Amino acid sequence: MSDAINCFDPVANPGGMLTVAESVARILSQIATPEQVETIPLSQAINRVLAEDQVSVFDVPQQTNSAMDGYAIGAAELSSEKNASQKQHRFTVVGQVLAGGAYAGTLAAGEAVEIMTGAALPVGADSIVIREAVTRESGQIFFSDSVKTGQHVRLKGEDIKSGSVALSAGSLIRPQEQGLLASLGMQNVAVFKPLRVAIFSTGDEVVAQGQALPENCIYDTNRFTLTGLLQRMGCSVVDLGIIEDSQVTMQRVLSEASQQADMVISSGGVSMGQADYIKQALEAVGDIGFWRVAMRPGRPLAFGKVGQAPFFGLPGNPVAVMVTFLQFVQPALRKMMGQKGWQPIKMMAVAEEKIKSRAGRIDYSRGVYRINDQGELVVQTTGAQGSGILTSMVQANCLIEIGEQYSQVEAGDRVLIQPFSDLL
Repeated sequence: MSDAINCFDPVANPGGMLTVAESVARILSQIATPEQVETIPLSQAINRVLAEDQVSVFDVPQQTNSAMDGYAIGAAELSSEKNASQKQHRFTVVGQVLAGGAYAGTLAAGEAVEIMTGAALPVGADSIVIREAVTRESGQIFFSDSVKTGQHVRLKGEDIKSGSVALSAGSLIRPQEQGLLASLGMQNVAVFKPLRVAIFSTGDEVVAQGQALPENCIYDTNRFTLTGLLQRMGCSVVDLGIIEDSQVTMQRVLSEASQQADMVISSGGVSMGQADYIKQALEAVGDIGFWRVAMRPGRPLAFGKVGQAPFFGLPGNPVAVMVTFLQFVQPALRKMMGQKGWQPIKMMAVAEEKIKSRAGRIDYSRGVYRINDQGELVVQTTGAQGSGILTSMVQANCLIEIGEQYSQVEAGDRVLIQPFSDLL
């Protein structure tokens, strides 16, 4: 092993256990940011990461304009001594301006221009009276509502000023970012190239779908959940199938995978003292550390490099695979994608029941959060929390994160939850 990876070996750490935070930090320290960039049509850029700062060459909006259908007026005269005592205000309508057009003249005192949403504000006007607030008779409008200067007006450059960075490199392009870039007139955008991730399952007890299920065997689920998670992140998946329990086969597959993909992920066979050939195969073709992380589910974890590709050896239990992916693999992929400032979404909720835990480790229970009749965010577990109970992930909409300082949570206590909104 190289010194860089060996320093992560929990054998060198008191107690032999790493915290989740320590594990994430050490993983990210070994992950490189992307360099390969491609230019693609903006219409195809959803869920890609922006590779260059986008600077606006004009103000957005380009001119001060109306935010509502109504009438443009100079509101300052309404506060004059003469008008202050009037219960009803009267203005003469001298023109109309539609969106995309402009009023050629300058408004004088007592004059108004009928205006549509998005139309440029006439010279001499500073506010909008909405259409519903006025009565119009014989070319005049009457209203009694007070009007604040600047009411229903969008100022030139209030969204984006010319010469400013409208969207920074490292931003994930969601629909809203896509719309913002479109507002700048962009047709094409420079983004980081998508990642290729190779996955495989291990274990002679794991059987592929379409085959008869022998006694004491299980159908492979992990490649399917991993494929779904990776596709949700915009990665392309190289599915290497189920690998037999053989050191020679494992070494060959790992070597081939590192040539095909930017990252390699396996599931199964990383528990301490289990299947020594896996450890030997990994160490033969790469720099791998075997960790024990203070968490449940998912305590065993292997991490390192095979060739230039980061490698994650995840546990075999289906729930543990998804939980460890969310906590460890996702942050690594976000960095490899070039996404900056990413943090998992977390929030506080009130527990509706007692939840068992164990001090000294983080427990990730599957939970269902909701808003109760009092408007509080509350959460309860899905029931049995075994790491092989896949239905618990189907029923859940979050993970309940119980810190290592707690031995249990009482009903009414506040707990941290991780909603599944990002990927699941």
